[in-house]
Amino acid sequence: MTVSGWRKPSRSAQGAQNCVEVGCTSGGGAAVRDSKDRGAGYFTASPDQWAQFVAAIKRGRYSR
Repeated sequence: MTVSGWRKPSRSAQGAQNCVEVGCTSGGGAAVRDSKDRGAGYFTASPDQWAQFVAAIKRGRYSR
């Protein structure tokens, strides 16, 4: 599996290192890694899993 286009959330502070980064997988899903320890690896989600996760965030399910 290939992961490309790693990016931080737009709400991350400029230069912040305590964030997660998201990349696109070759299968159309997403990969997530810790920006402080990129070498530790990442986990992946299928396109459907990622869509459900993003929808739950937008509904406020994971609000503080």
